[in-house]
Amino acid sequence: MTTPTATTTPTPTRSCRACGTPLHRSVADLGLSPLANAYVPVERAGRGEMVHPLHAFVCEACWLVQLEAFETPEAIFSDYAYFSGFSAGWLAHAEAYVAAMQARFGLGPDSRVVEVASNDGYLLRAVVARGIPALGIEPAANVAAVARERGIPTEVAFFGAETARRLRAEGHAADLMAANNVLAHVPDIHDFVDGFRILLKPEGVATFEFPHLLRMIAERQFDTIYHEHFSYLSLGVVSGILEAHGLRVFDVEAWPTHGGSLRVFACHAAAAHPQGPAVDRVRAEERAGGLFDASGYTAFAEDVVRIKCATLAFLADLRLTGKTVCAYGAAAKGNTFLNYCGIGPELVRVVADRSPHKQGTLLPGSRIPVVSPEALLAQRPDYVLILPWNLKDEIAGEMAAIRDWGGRFVTAIPRLSVF
Repeated sequence: MTTPTATTTPTPTRSCRACGTPLHRSVADLGLSPLANAYVPVERAGRGEMVHPLHAFVCEACWLVQLEAFETPEAIFSDYAYFSGFSAGWLAHAEAYVAAMQARFGLGPDSRVVEVASNDGYLLRAVVARGIPALGIEPAANVAAVARERGIPTEVAFFGAETARRLRAEGHAADLMAANNVLAHVPDIHDFVDGFRILLKPEGVATFEFPHLLRMIAERQFDTIYHEHFSYLSLGVVSGILEAHGLRVFDVEAWPTHGGSLRVFACHAAAAHPQGPAVDRVRAEERAGGLFDASGYTAFAEDVVRIKCATLAFLADLRLTGKTVCAYGAAAKGNTFLNYCGIGPELVRVVADRSPHKQGTLLPGSRIPVVSPEALLAQRPDYVLILPWNLKDEIAGEMAAIRDWGGRFVTAIPRLSVF
């Protein structure tokens, strides 16, 4: 779930990365923010951080929502702090995906599965366990090393047309290609998609999972906007990009992951896979939701400000009345939220995370210390602010012990909720 393609150092411009149209319509201006996964070692606490504008625009020609690219993929993803295998819910989602794909497409020992942005092998280990040949492609060497230790063949590379041509020549043409939560991480989206055209077998299938722009807009999920996410995607936009490279969408599924995601199934234009009814249904939902009309974006920015004000008022009142607040989940979306709202250790003492790679660091921008879940419980906070709200049920279950002393949980998006 890291980025798959390399580019030269980008020059910030406001033109659409899909169709080249100049960008004028703002979706949300979240001010200046550091890279969301650039966790700060404690020994560097006294040093500054690089920040960039975090301002999303929508293209009024093709309706791709996007950020300007201020950093190269190499700077963001070559050494990465996100490890997929630390979320039990995401592991279960991946295992269910593999079982479903094997049953639907008859995958077996003569097939090949390639995952782009394979992270720590969280998904491909379920493929290998079923005796299906697999290959991961992962640009972050530190994350790829974990996959290799688990016996998952992994190429350390950014994915695009050049990498695809090399892998095809080496015999890695794929029956199934998976790209989970990575299409949004690609600044050169056309080069990335062309790689699937090259590496996919004539009747092969590619699946792309990504947070659905319709859910982001409807449920005010502004914290999913961060520099590592260059684009914010709909089925309509993704279909157009795939079609430009000789690929077509033949099915789509909606999933609750990441606050509401799509799983898009694509194949070569001439492949035999028939189009299912869900494709037209989701396209109609997107049109009805205003994704292809400027009016669909007008209320979003105002509600972002409302969420910020409500959260700050709530936390300030708790501080003034002597209540303590900690947070759970050192996730990228949480860093966007904290930095946009201006929340630091004076309002949220610590944030807990299960990943040992994040523990002992400081969150970028806010500089809130990251601790283990056990260390958070030892502080006996009155409230725990769940930053990855899409995992609130899983987290509330893991941290149920806070109720022993009357502690409560809080989420802020799409509106402030205490439970």
